[in-house]
Amino acid sequence: MRLDDRGFDRILKETLATLPEDIRGALESVQLVVREEPTPEQLDNTGLPPDETLYGLFEGVALPEKVYPDTQLFPDRVTVFKGPLQEDFPDPEDLRREIRLTLLHELGHYFGFTEEELKKRGYQ
Repeated sequence: MRLDDRGFDRILKETLATLPEDIRGALESVQLVVREEPTPEQLDNTGLPPDETLYGLFEGVALPEKVYPDTQLFPDRVTVFKGPLQEDFPDPEDLRREIRLTLLHELGHYFGFTEEELKKRGYQ
């Protein structure tokens, strides 16, 4: 059973509250966006193989690479893609776990973690 927007947003909000405080604090500087599906450009930019699914995406400049004063035109952003998440995780508890993992993974990119570091931390 697919959740409506309010149900998905409720699970997302509840999940955000479970993130470690230091990671959750990044959301003061990073815009969180929910979209139904990734755009073709977003898929192309990730280099993700066609048989893999994109649940989230960090777009911006990683914290260790920032130059101050920050002259970035657009805010750093984490996008969560609810369509693929709900399709692959129809059970609300499974969905909650995958949303949490997706947020940790994408916010990890904001902190400058590589894919290898994210895997070591269990964020993959």
